[in-house]
Amino acid sequence: MAKSLGSFRAALLIGWGVLGLAGILYARSRAIPSWAALPVVAAFLLEYPFYLTPAFPRLRERFAGARFPVFALAAAVLPYLACCAGAIPFTWTGLVRVAALALALSLWFVILPAWRIADIAYLALWAAVLLGRYFNPVFAPLHPEFHDLKNIIVIPHLSIISIAVMALILQRRVPETGYGFIPNRREWRIGFLHFLYFIPIGLPLALLLRAARFTAPKPAWYIAATFLGMLWVASLSEEFFVRGVLQQWIEDWTASRSRALLITSAIFGFLHLWLGGFPNFKWALVAAILGWFCGRARNQANSIRASMVTHALVATTWRAFFA
Repeated sequence: MAKSLGSFRAALLIGWGVLGLAGILYARSRAIPSWAALPVVAAFLLEYPFYLTPAFPRLRERFAGARFPVFALAAAVLPYLACCAGAIPFTWTGLVRVAALALALSLWFVILPAWRIADIAYLALWAAVLLGRYFNPVFAPLHPEFHDLKNIIVIPHLSIISIAVMALILQRRVPETGYGFIPNRREWRIGFLHFLYFIPIGLPLALLLRAARFTAPKPAWYIAATFLGMLWVASLSEEFFVRGVLQQWIEDWTASRSRALLITSAIFGFLHLWLGGFPNFKWALVAAILGWFCGRARNQANSIRASMVTHALVATTWRAFFA
């Protein structure tokens, strides 16, 4: 993806159009009244430019220094207030929780020195917020359609992804990871090959452990939408934090690329103990193996965009053909 401000504006306008249309169509298909749907759509539209920013170096550098905590507060608080216009109830406690986390993530490397314990604690905090469902009581929906939280809870998760990525790049100054939305041809090829390498090992293991079972294939539109969502949200964030940051740190600390790959893969598997109910040892084992192939793709391409492709293809295959 080009890194110019013009490209950012184009991506912003296109994304706003797609997100707005998708939100309206989804609300109509589920018969969600406008008083509940429009605040959620508005929140996504407000969050979108913050989520785009880390992928554009020239733009993100403008928020370095004293501007970054302001960026973080805006990224977290504005979508929350938009949701409070009818989708969720406003509470001062909820506002404080949202703002406090944004400030903690944006000031961490300003207050604490750059040392290993602080680095690991930062990644642990980010993971704990997601796995511990920190935002669930804050974004408690008013309409029954949103009661499972699968749709609306994405909004605060996007905010903490953008804040943490910006903090690690602008403040901690992690080495270039290849953070971006569009892989190049070489990254597509490497990522796809590692997906093919994973299948004859990961698929039989998942079936043997009964961690997955075949089901009727999902529609083509569902598969395409799932892949893009996985590539640009779940895979992008997880590959950045696990492969782009943690794996590189462990490689630096141990002076061994192979050792870092094994340790990071094990950690990646551990993080999936919460998938489908804790403790899910079956998926943790499968995820650890996937983590090894993703890490290998990242090493070969020297970019997380290759591991993003591997990760997204595996996750999409699972959602499209298995249960």
